[in-house]
Amino acid sequence: MGKSAVRALRAVLVVVLTGTVFVQALMVWALVGGNDPEDGSLPLTPLRVITILGIGTAQVALVCVWRLVTMVRRGTVFSHAAFRYVDVIIGAIVAAALVWFAVTAINAPGQREDPGVTLIMAGVGVAVLGVALIVLVLRMLLAQAVARDVEAAQMQAELGEVI
Repeated sequence: MGKSAVRALRAVLVVVLTGTVFVQALMVWALVGGNDPEDGSLPLTPLRVITILGIGTAQVALVCVWRLVTMVRRGTVFSHAAFRYVDVIIGAIVAAALVWFAVTAINAPGQREDPGVTLIMAGVGVAVLGVALIVLVLRMLLAQAVARDVEAAQMQAELGEVI
């Protein structure tokens, strides 16, 4: 990965992380301020809490991607240390899906006349879980690459002893 690509990715990560922290702070402010509509038609407090948690899952994933980019830059990504960050990313994606299912459950009673919206929202949650499975497959590919790297290092050491 080139230096310019690493810089560009880090710039994007900083902008997104800054934006999520700003939105999260606004949600906490709104939660503390309690500015719900007077008619009480929307369950804003649970949705605000869920939004804060959902943004937190994204922030955890962003920090782990930052760490993995650092490992790529240093040339150490094909090591067992990378698994920790990939595992946390998978956990954050699963947590985001669970948060989305909670939003779907809170929204469902209001959709009795049109249950298709609830089904679409549940489908989005399943798609997010699918992303977690894709990252899990990529983790398996990383495991294979690490195993090959270890094997190559062992063979190189053996060859060095023979020579």
